[in-house]
Amino acid sequence: MSRFPGRFGRWFVRAGLVGCVWACCAWAWVPLAHAAASIEHPGRFLDRTEALETKDHARFVQRLARIHRENPPLSPVERWHLRYLDAWQTMFEGDLIKSASEFRAVIDHSGNPVLVAKASAQLLSNLGMSRHYKQAFELANHLMGSLSTTTDPKARLMLLANLSQMLNLAGQTDLAVKYARMMESEIPAGQPQCHAYFFELSALYNGGGLTSSSREFRRTIDSCVDAGQPLLANAARLTLSEQYLDEQKPLSTLDILDRIAASVNTIGYFPSRLSTQVQYAMAYAQLGQDDKARKAALAAVAMCRPDYVSDWLTMAYRLLYQVAQKKGDSATALRYYKLYVAHDKQQIDDVSARALAYAMARQQVLAQQLDTERLSKQNRILRLQQALDTKAVENGRLFIALLLMALLFGGFWLLRLKRSQLRFKQLSSMDGLTGTLNHQHFMGEADRVLQAQKKLAAENCLMFIDLDHFKQINDTHGHAVGDAVLKRTVAVCRELLGPSDLFGRLGGEEFAMLLPGCPCERGRDVAERIRAAIEAATVVDEERVVTFSASVGVACTDVSGYEVQHLCRDTDAALYRAKRAGRNRVVVSTAGDDLVEA
Repeated sequence: MSRFPGRFGRWFVRAGLVGCVWACCAWAWVPLAHAAASIEHPGRFLDRTEALETKDHARFVQRLARIHRENPPLSPVERWHLRYLDAWQTMFEGDLIKSASEFRAVIDHSGNPVLVAKASAQLLSNLGMSRHYKQAFELANHLMGSLSTTTDPKARLMLLANLSQMLNLAGQTDLAVKYARMMESEIPAGQPQCHAYFFELSALYNGGGLTSSSREFRRTIDSCVDAGQPLLANAARLTLSEQYLDEQKPLSTLDILDRIAASVNTIGYFPSRLSTQVQYAMAYAQLGQDDKARKAALAAVAMCRPDYVSDWLTMAYRLLYQVAQKKGDSATALRYYKLYVAHDKQQIDDVSARALAYAMARQQVLAQQLDTERLSKQNRILRLQQALDTKAVENGRLFIALLLMALLFGGFWLLRLKRSQLRFKQLSSMDGLTGTLNHQHFMGEADRVLQAQKKLAAENCLMFIDLDHFKQINDTHGHAVGDAVLKRTVAVCRELLGPSDLFGRLGGEEFAMLLPGCPCERGRDVAERIRAAIEAATVVDEERVVTFSASVGVACTDVSGYEVQHLCRDTDAALYRAKRAGRNRVVVSTAGDDLVEA
């Protein structure tokens, strides 16, 4: 038999009280070793009684009757707790109107945040079962907002449970699953996940996202059995058996129903009993056993009051109509068809009413948000106007303070700008790889120094250093090693230069040094020490030692004069002679363009 449009309604009727019984069922691990503790401790007695609501409902009723019978002195908090438990039992017995009134009294007058949260969660389930959908979804919206301020773990779990149930009823599968999984995350580690798993299972089932082999069924059933929650375990099994019916597997359905029928009847929860009976009828119908199907369907109808509205009852009438039609009993078929159509219309109207109530509740929330935003804007404008009026006298001083801050900020910014300019200037004058002066700035500084030295008639030496066979190093070892060789050369040279000496990179593997106040002989010695230090230096390339050498040309101002162009020309000529003479040597330019090798 295919799925009915009232799938949400069938689940809610069967498991409607699951949300409202959450109060302590999820906390059924509360120690009960002293469940028969003296009534002299009413608060403890009430807590332990609440923990038995569905775990052992018979004992729950006995203990509730006992505390009323003995009537011990109760504090205000204990009186409201007892009234809350009475309201719960009233709802369990099916008197939704009276229980709703009692829950509202607890919410409005108890003054206990934990009881208020619990009673609100129960009232939400009550309103859903009594089909007061508009009030139910309005309350659900309110409870969603109150979650952030509800800190009691039990109350939070109750709110999450009932919110998941109501959103499932509204067809909001994703939100229902979200709240069920929030429950899972908030239940302490090692404690039963029965309720959280059940609400997630219900939402996924109603959303059509499960098959009979889905792990959610076995996980939920096992968890509820282990937690000692027969009502929920049976509800999960009935959901699985209904899934088997959807998949045309009636024998699997009958197997489940036969195993749980005794437990369902013992517990006596009417929606589970009705669901079981109708599923028997549907399974027999799928097997073609029309007489058994008719008998089970009639038993289901007999269980219900004339004014009872349920999708299960609708399905029973439909099945009776189909069986009578197959047997050719037109009068009986017509009678059951009319009952089926009437109940089906009620179910369709109910679905429409839920959808409309949910949409209206969402619209109301949006309208409230817009009103809140509008009022908030108006309040901000008023507060701003008051602040402006209050601060009017201080505006002058504020303006001065801002002006001073602006001046300070401007001065600071100019200082940073100046420092940045100096930094950029410095960077523009330096060689990016070696950190020495680049060609242009070296020549400019050299010319400036030489003109100053000319006035002092001081001797100066200019030397050019060219690394030998540098292209071969790049080709053999790669440019990274070549760069390392250049940096190592610079480091060696700097160790032998004085603080006033100029050092720059002319380009490629060629460097220049200007030694102010340095006679030619001393310049030759410095050049030789640099050459020897470069020859002794090494660079390691993947465990291979790379050696290199340099040729050095030297020219002095006492021979070449103080013009930087003439001095560079003679130095370059000396370097050229050094390279032609075999490299790795120093050549000094002398008078008459004679060159002397060091």
